[in-house]
Parts: sequence; structure tokens; C-alpha cells
Amino acid sequence: MPERDFFLQNVQNIARSLLGMQFVRIDGNGQRLSGRIVETEAYAGKHDPASHSHRGKTPRNAVMFKPGGHLYVYFTYGMHYCCNVVTGPEGEGEAVLIRALEPLEGLDIMIRQRYKKVAITPQQFKNLTNGPAKLCAAMGIDKNMNGMDLLTGECRIEAGIVIPDKDVIAASRIGIRQGADLLWRYYIRGNEWVSKRGEE
Repeated sequence: MPERDFFLQNVQNIARSLLGMQFVRIDGNGQRLSGRIVETEAYAGKHDPASHSHRGKTPRNAVMFKPGGHLYVYFTYGMHYCCNVVTGPEGEGEAVLIRALEPLEGLDIMIRQRYKKVAITPQQFKNLTNGPAKLCAAMGIDKNMNGMDLLTGECRIEAGIVIPDKDVIAASRIGIRQGADLLWRYYIRGNEWVSKRGEE
């Protein structure tokens, strides 16, 4: 498991370094749910017009201003949760959105939480965690986990596999208007769980 110092680096470095690591949640029954991080997006605080913290600290984004290594969970479109890894020193307001996971452990629980049923089609399985809202639904992540310490909480980041630079794609971020030219979305080349693949 990474130490606090890992989360205090530059936000783009962390967004790239998180690829291949495992995002883990231990649910209320002690069951372990996990997925390999295959896609991320960096949001660089006050320097980034697309960041929630661009205009300063508010009740909604306050967790972003904690020291790196906390979980920032927000509600979007009136129906979905998305989760981010807070990065940098306290007060910076930087975070990395976890955009997609390759599911590894606790698949039956993740399927039930995402689809509210047990039997799913192969296509539904492909869509289990290939997007920020989808992975939160599958992992059971909601507003109650906003502000959780990733070093000591039920959600955590653990070591995984090393992804060589040749297999990392830097692309434009998705679903934003400002800062759309910045290549701050990172994903693993050829991974089928990535939400949107570009030219590889």
C-alpha cells in the first residue's frame, strides 16, 4: 500500500502512476471488492478551469483541499457518484478521477450492486466498471465515503502491476468544456475496460 508521500506528488504524475494499482473497498460484511485502475483523469486545482476547486474552497469540494490520500466523492447529474483520489499538499485542491477499473475481486457483489440482479449478459459484464459512475455503483461508493482516508479507511489504494510507459496513453479528458485540450486523461493501451479509447 502506498504511503502518504505517494499522494503528495504532482497530480499528473499520480494520475499516471495509479494505472495498474488496485482500488479496494472492504464492504460492511468484510468482503473485499477490488479492481485494477485502468483509466484516470488529473484535475489540477486552481490552475485547471475544469477542476471543481478552480474557484476556491466550498462546502461541496472541501475534501479536495485535504492532504493527498483522501477520497473525494461527488454526486453528479442528480443520480451518479464519482470518486477521486485527492493529491498534493493540504490546501492545493488537486485530485485524480478514477475513470475505469478492471474488476478483480468480489465480482458477484459488484454485479448485484450495479445491476440489482445476479445473472447478467456478457455485454453487461463488459460495462460493469468501465466508467466513473459505473465503478462507484459496482463498488457501493456513495457520499458517506467522502473524505475517507485511503490509508486507513474501508477504501484504499494497493500496489498492483507496473504499466510500462509504452502502454500508457495520454488523451483529452471527457465531458468537460474548459481545459479540454489538456492531455490529462491516462489509460492502459488496449485494455477493454477503458471507458473511451482513442487512437492507439
